[in-house]
Amino acid sequence: MPVPWFLLSLALGRSPGVLPLERLVGPQNTAHCSPGLSCHLWDGDVLCLPGTIEPPPGPVLVPTSLQTELVLRCYHETDCDLCVRVDVHLAVHGHWEKPEDEELFRGASDPEPREPGNASLQSQVVLSFQAYPTARCVLLEVQVPASLVPSGQSVGSVVFDCFEAALGGEVQIWSYTQPRYQKELNLTQKLPDCRGLEVRDSIQSCWALPWLNLSADGDNLRLVLDVSEGQRFGLSLYWDQVQGPPKPRWQRNMTGPQNFTLNHTELVPCLCIQMWPLEPDSIRTNLCPFREDPRAHRNLWRATRLRLLSPLAWQMDAPCALPAEAALCWRAPGGGPCQPLVPPLPRENVTVNKALEFPLLKGHPNLCVQVSSWEKLQLEECLWADSLGPLRDDMLLVETRGPQDNRSLCALEPSGCTPLSSKASTRAARLGEQLLGDLQSGRCEQLWNDDLGVLWACPMDKYIHKRWALVWLACLLFTAVLLLLFLLKKDHVKEWLRLLKEDVRWGAAASVRRVLLLYSADDASFERIAGVLASALCQLPLRVAVDLWSRRELSALGPLAWFHAQRRQTLQEGGVVVLLFSPGAVALCHEWLQDGASVPGADAPHDAFAASLSCVLPDFLQGRAPGRYVGACFDRLLHPDAVPALFRTVPVFSLPTQLPDFLEALQGPGAPRPERLRERAEHVSRALQPALDCCFPPQGVPGPECRTGPKAGDAT
Repeated sequence: MPVPWFLLSLALGRSPGVLPLERLVGPQNTAHCSPGLSCHLWDGDVLCLPGTIEPPPGPVLVPTSLQTELVLRCYHETDCDLCVRVDVHLAVHGHWEKPEDEELFRGASDPEPREPGNASLQSQVVLSFQAYPTARCVLLEVQVPASLVPSGQSVGSVVFDCFEAALGGEVQIWSYTQPRYQKELNLTQKLPDCRGLEVRDSIQSCWALPWLNLSADGDNLRLVLDVSEGQRFGLSLYWDQVQGPPKPRWQRNMTGPQNFTLNHTELVPCLCIQMWPLEPDSIRTNLCPFREDPRAHRNLWRATRLRLLSPLAWQMDAPCALPAEAALCWRAPGGGPCQPLVPPLPRENVTVNKALEFPLLKGHPNLCVQVSSWEKLQLEECLWADSLGPLRDDMLLVETRGPQDNRSLCALEPSGCTPLSSKASTRAARLGEQLLGDLQSGRCEQLWNDDLGVLWACPMDKYIHKRWALVWLACLLFTAVLLLLFLLKKDHVKEWLRLLKEDVRWGAAASVRRVLLLYSADDASFERIAGVLASALCQLPLRVAVDLWSRRELSALGPLAWFHAQRRQTLQEGGVVVLLFSPGAVALCHEWLQDGASVPGADAPHDAFAASLSCVLPDFLQGRAPGRYVGACFDRLLHPDAVPALFRTVPVFSLPTQLPDFLEALQGPGAPRPERLRERAEHVSRALQPALDCCFPPQGVPGPECRTGPKAGDAT
């Protein structure tokens, strides 16, 4: 489907908003001034020696501001150079005094002193010009009748034509008087290249610039380089960094004409294109067409990562600069929303690729970082979860300090911050006195402390134990009865207890074990098989999460947010993530693993598997995948050796051949005995076989038409 920003067509030789320039004929420099002034340009350049600032002997004529204008200096109709015209505005500084200043008002030809009304002020103004690799200084003599201008007012301007400069370069201009009576004026200007000026037919160095057209190629971007046959040129893709030099991504020397394809996942706002002819001193033209593109901004956030550098330092890694703010939040067990700690902790602006410090005394697994842009939440990560373990059932107490050392204490709950002395029906209100006692006795952990307040994390484990004390007592009595029964009828009860223990252990483990199934919906047939496998696993029983059954939630949150929430919940509960590989999934993995060169990728569907790779890959690259992930593929569709080597660091099972081993890996430590495991594997195999025969019949055996039918997720 065409994408709006792909519909543009750009030429590196000219852009739509080009500027026409005035033409100056001849190589000579000139100067002219506004009415009332007289000016003269010294022949040749002068030495650039500003000297030190001297006190003025009386009223003096000094420059007050600089303005520039681009013009063309032409030697022939098609042989021109870019030139910078400089306009210097002048004013009188100082006051008239009699009779000491009368000598200042003598004309050049008057041998006798005259009154100020008949005199003139004269000034020598120096213009200094620097543009790598050249530097020039010119001297302008300016006169103004003293009687026409009172002190402190502007008298007009003098215009110099002109300083030659290179396209796309940077120039610096200074102006001061000789002798110098004040600090020199300075101006720095970045000159446009051939695209921004109407000079393609006038400046010969712009004739050889290649043209670039951008067009849609499915979901990707096609770059067509319109250059003459056999012309050699350089092409570079780079990230334009706000801080530091550009970061090159790809560079190649080519012979025209050429065209190639950029994958849409590589487009970010700071991705720029640079082109230049392979000739000495050629002009390099830059184009950054994706700065305002919505899809490029979405790709940028997908590529952004948060990582913990030390217990209290973190960093946001991103290809481009981002307008983002970060805040800490508190996530309680149970899957509720992360509650921002603003106030008392303030939001802070984030600089990408730069180490930042948390305003904390120590970390906690329930503390998470929220990154938002334009008041929209973009990233949320619990950075301490990997180093400090899963979420704890701790209560966060917020102590705030007001004027005159007034203090208040409340507990952060999903309903808000509940005062410990409140009579509400929340857990914090019921345990208010106990929590206050824990705080006073030093059982709570201090996370943050400053003039605004303090944050405390108080463990709640002992209160949970008290609540379940009667339950444990009943369990002990029941165990004692079973032991007594075992002693009375040892032989008969022993076998029954063994079978009962295995069934209860297997059923309890399976009911707790959570499985997140990720697959690439290559087509309707494979999507149907994935749904059948998920349904069969639910019968074991296992708690299976799959995007096929969560279409509404997936549409509301987006694939990335949905997968991030499901992955976090699965791993926190000790579950396992299953990567169901297909040819499309393998192609998409290879595409994500490539770095640098632009290679056309498979037409991967926009599903949870595609969105999940941005979070799955770091677990594999950092060695955190074993024990959390398993892989699987179908015998008739894909060999396990076709799975990328990075993902084979976890077990990859071929189904249905290795179903018993696959189910044992899903069950984890609570797997049933081998006989029961084989029975479950046969049950799953019987459920899968009709779908496999329908959609992927054995070679030489015609299969029935594969109908997908309605999906369970469409109705939820």
